Amino acid sequence: MQSMVKPGSKGEQIGRLLIAAFVVIALPALPFGAYLIYPFAILTTWFHEMGHGLTALLMGQDFLQLMIFADGSGVANYAVEGDLSPLSRAAIAAGGPLTPSMIGAVLILASAHQKLWRPTLWTLAAAIFASVIVYVRSPVGYAVLPLVAAFLCIVAWKASEGLTRFALQFLGVIAAMSMLRDFNYLFTESAVIGGERMLSDTGQIEASLLLPHWFWAACILITSAVMVAASLKYALSDKHRLPPQSRGGGKLPANVLQFKRGPDD
Repeated sequence: MQSMVKPGSKGEQIGRLLIAAFVVIALPALPFGAYLIYPFAILTTWFHEMGHGLTALLMGQDFLQLMIFADGSGVANYAVEGDLSPLSRAAIAAGGPLTPSMIGAVLILASAHQKLWRPTLWTLAAAIFASVIVYVRSPVGYAVLPLVAAFLCIVAWKASEGLTRFALQFLGVIAAMSMLRDFNYLFTESAVIGGERMLSDTGQIEASLLLPHWFWAACILITSAVMVAASLKYALSDKHRLPPQSRGGGKLPANVLQFKRGPDD
């Protein structure tokens, strides 16, 4: 049997990313698929709300707590000290929807460098555990996030090289595609979160910077798309896609998603 797709080739890399995207899209439509994808949907909410909270810290404010609800929505609470400029308020509001795509781009970039595969998963797991201790204050967050972090630890510790890379790509695709899940939310001026109606992220930016919320929604989507596209271009380039020994004619890494064909095909 011969490989239809050579290990380490651009076709193999694109195939992995397409399979990751297919899994993300198809899982909710399968029996019990919504339950399987649910922990990762909570993870993207965690990315979003941590984006708000960490941006608040960068703006000199106090990040108090992070709440994640059973429907997958969430809220980051922070205390405003003194007069917070409209630009700072807008930055905190934009930090939420931009962070998942930013993290997705980072994970896709890391998947291009074999030495970063396991350290990236360990780092992400450690960040989740730390946030649960310091910031998360909701039953759903307590129940789901430690399980996701434990899963990442197991993959980083025990999984094969191919599966480790695929896990990074899968998480990167999930984070990057969350901007599509939030599409309606971004183009809504207000939303009900945790049973309370409040301004959406783009509604808060509109209140701070005057231009309509749909304009800021378009800006966020374009920025997210550019970040993800740049990370994909980098990861799929021959220079970064193959390890040095492979570019020099050495043995290519094992392909966890090997497609086979017969010798006469």
